[in-house]
Amino acid sequence: MSVHSKPGIRFAARHPLDGEDLRLAEIVDPAALRAALWALVPSEKPGACATPEVRAKVLAVLKAANVAGRKAAEAMLFADGGGLPCAARISALQDELIRAVHDFALCHVFAATNLSSGERMAILAVGGYGRGTLAPGSDIDLLFLLPYKQTALGEQVAEYLLYLLWDLGLKVGHATRSVEESVRLSESDFTIRTAILERRLICGDAELFAELGRRFDAEVVEGTGRAFIAAKLAERDARHAKGGDTRYLVEPNVKEGKGGLRDLHTLFWIAKDHYRVDTREALVAAGVFSRREGQIFGKAEDFLWAVRCHMHFLTGKAEERLSFDIQPEIAARLGYTSHPGLTDVERFMKHYFLIAKDVGDLTGIFCAALEEEKAKDMPGIRGFVQSLRRRSRHIPGTLSFLVDNGRINVADRHVFAQDPVNLLRIFKLAAVHRLEYHPDALKLIRRSLRLIDNDLRRNPEANSLFIDVLTDREDPAFHLRRMNEAGVLGRFVPDFGKIVAMMQFNMYHHYTVDEHLLRSIAELSKLERGNLGGELPVTSGFISTIRDRVPLYVALLIHDIAKGRPEDHSVAGAEIAEELCPRLGLDAGETELVAWLVRDHLVMSMVAQQRDLNDHKTIRDFAARVQTLDRLKLLTILTVCDIRAVGPGVWNGWKGQLIRTLYAETEPMLTGGYSESSREQRTQAAKAELRARLSAWDAETREAAVDQHYQNYFLSVPIDEQVRHAEFVRDAAGRTFATIARTDRFRGVTEITVLAPDHPRLLSLIAGGCASAGANIADAQIFTMTDGRALDIVTLNREFAEDADELRRATRIAATIESLLNGREAIPALIARRRSPRTSPSFAFPPRIDIHNELSNRLTVLEVEGLDRPGLLADLTGAISDLSLDIRSAHISTYGEKVVDVFYVTDLLGMKVTGEGRLDRIRRRLLSVFEDPDGELSSPSVKPTPVAFGIVS
Repeated sequence: MSVHSKPGIRFAARHPLDGEDLRLAEIVDPAALRAALWALVPSEKPGACATPEVRAKVLAVLKAANVAGRKAAEAMLFADGGGLPCAARISALQDELIRAVHDFALCHVFAATNLSSGERMAILAVGGYGRGTLAPGSDIDLLFLLPYKQTALGEQVAEYLLYLLWDLGLKVGHATRSVEESVRLSESDFTIRTAILERRLICGDAELFAELGRRFDAEVVEGTGRAFIAAKLAERDARHAKGGDTRYLVEPNVKEGKGGLRDLHTLFWIAKDHYRVDTREALVAAGVFSRREGQIFGKAEDFLWAVRCHMHFLTGKAEERLSFDIQPEIAARLGYTSHPGLTDVERFMKHYFLIAKDVGDLTGIFCAALEEEKAKDMPGIRGFVQSLRRRSRHIPGTLSFLVDNGRINVADRHVFAQDPVNLLRIFKLAAVHRLEYHPDALKLIRRSLRLIDNDLRRNPEANSLFIDVLTDREDPAFHLRRMNEAGVLGRFVPDFGKIVAMMQFNMYHHYTVDEHLLRSIAELSKLERGNLGGELPVTSGFISTIRDRVPLYVALLIHDIAKGRPEDHSVAGAEIAEELCPRLGLDAGETELVAWLVRDHLVMSMVAQQRDLNDHKTIRDFAARVQTLDRLKLLTILTVCDIRAVGPGVWNGWKGQLIRTLYAETEPMLTGGYSESSREQRTQAAKAELRARLSAWDAETREAAVDQHYQNYFLSVPIDEQVRHAEFVRDAAGRTFATIARTDRFRGVTEITVLAPDHPRLLSLIAGGCASAGANIADAQIFTMTDGRALDIVTLNREFAEDADELRRATRIAATIESLLNGREAIPALIARRRSPRTSPSFAFPPRIDIHNELSNRLTVLEVEGLDRPGLLADLTGAISDLSLDIRSAHISTYGEKVVDVFYVTDLLGMKVTGEGRLDRIRRRLLSVFEDPDGELSSPSVKPTPVAFGIVS
């Protein structure tokens, strides 16, 4: 990088990529930029360049150079793919703009070519800019360094420069300090210390810059390294905790997230402060990293910078979150293509998460080196005592490992080469003795992964040790996660290795596939230890009776192991189980059980959330599939752990209630306690029970309450609900419309009950009212009463933790529904006011309509899958009413961007819907809701009648 000089002005510059051909002449031509600015000088008269007219022309020149330079940097990023070079080019562009303005201001605006000693000033890049790297939207952090206090000239130059930078649309952070102030503040503030640690002279007085360096090293850095390291690592831990303490979030923060650029920056900060080096090559030379680890560091840094620069260029702002909205475009910009089973986005994100894992590995290696340095440097008696504590304390039964300050470590560097089974044994010993892992041990494990071959995979002892770790009674997920991060898990179980760092491009799954599987193991372990009794009373009640612990843990670990393949992952996963389980030491019966659990691991969740649990055929079909009570218990546990491990907020009380209901209804069928009494007998028994509960009412009112419902109401509504409904209907006497809301904290839902004259589009209006309030409907039951009214019970997912807040929300929704029923409001206007302006990600999910007449003895089941949107349920239910169908119940499941809505319907005569022609019209009409939503109920436009009724497409 060239160094320019003017009389009385000295400055120097360097860059971490010096030696590489950055093609900076194509980014900005310093001589041409200065010539363009100097050409604006109208005369040599003092103050001639201080006019607003000249300043406007200066700004125009700077804007043109800035835009051209950034366009060139983006073009080079596409051409060579280099993230670090791109960041260096933008930093160099910024350097030249600042230098040019600084020189122009001194020479022509303020005519100060001969500076006094007190007027000297240096402009420093600090923080991220000080490293010589900038993303397109990065903040520009400047330090105006003075020898003493601020002078009028220094203030004028800084102000002139800053206002021009701000007018360029740049985000500039700045401080003006003397050398003395900079040193004093750095001693007490680690943030300022970190910023100045990465100082770089852009222009101005080089001696002033050198003086700050000398004093900073002597007065701030010297003797305080440990405190600085502790502060930076604590800052990193707090940042990780804030982000969920995982590097496997499917919408990661590239800058601040775990495994992101900030983690690499933290290593550089500590390296500069402790080792007095500032390049990865120097860290390799110092013995902190091996040559290969240095290469991994470089590739990780370059990749993350490439992703970040593309994100900023694409969005036109400092976007740090790699959200679903932009992942497809970033993948395309980086050149990823689709392969069988994995889209281009999923391949890109898998690479991202592998890079994030590499960053975590490098952090562990770096911390191990720091710890070793700390042990060597500890002086006197304290060091002697510490060394005694650190002396090898062998673990009983093995000479290969020892306990080092509560962590398991290797006795020597050859323990794995001498016996590769030790690569599994170390995890078993750590689990048995409740030990953490020493960074040196993890480092040696990573460097010994080639020892995990087919011979070790077939070794009975190695497989037995693996099962012991998997089924550890205390914390198996912790040790499996360490095994995964070290690379052992994916090498020992190669099919697991294929899903390491794999993400699924949807808004339902919050974590990568391997992280989800490990979190499901953690959920099972917590359940076994009795930590979830309050949340999961049923499963906690029978978990101790489970005899097949090993098959359950194995099934949970591998239930999604076949994700990313073209075939159904449940079927392919069962085939993997049949091959893997015998190798792990499971017998034929256990292998068959694991294969069944993997094959059917989605069945219970699907039935519970998408079927009518009041329909006895649903229960009978499910029981026939499960076959035994033991299998029902195992499948229940697996289902609960699977859902709870998907991500925050996915599991809720409503899903728990559905699974409990399905379990409770199925258990008697499997144990012989179920009695197939006739529907009429059960109806009469339910009516008698309701009469008994309303015994305090007068006879006429009581009989009216019983007689106002048809048979299906008594067979599907619990008695406590029947009593509540009876009181609600009685209290609403004389009102055309009535609503009531109640909350249920344990089930995590809010229930709104609506009483209104029966109407084909009643449920559509209710759904529209809920959508306009942003409420998610989980379930709906529709009952026609004998007097021509309808009693609809809508179950909403809870939004607020406090009952009072949730009840206020529900009351507002109920009032909105009444406004719609009264005609005072219209659905399109309500939804338009609510609809978020944020663009939805372009997920490719074609709608699917399935019609089943075999799932229920009395009803036809419509199953609708497609992309969710505001007002969709209102449009679907409106279309169903257009088709002259009567909705008996609706079951709504949302999986991120995808919705699965299931409706149990009859024709207007109460019969199943048959006839291929009519079924085809139903399919076409419901597909049109997705393909042409502008004409639906939630849209201001209206479809022509023939289209609305599915007569024409």
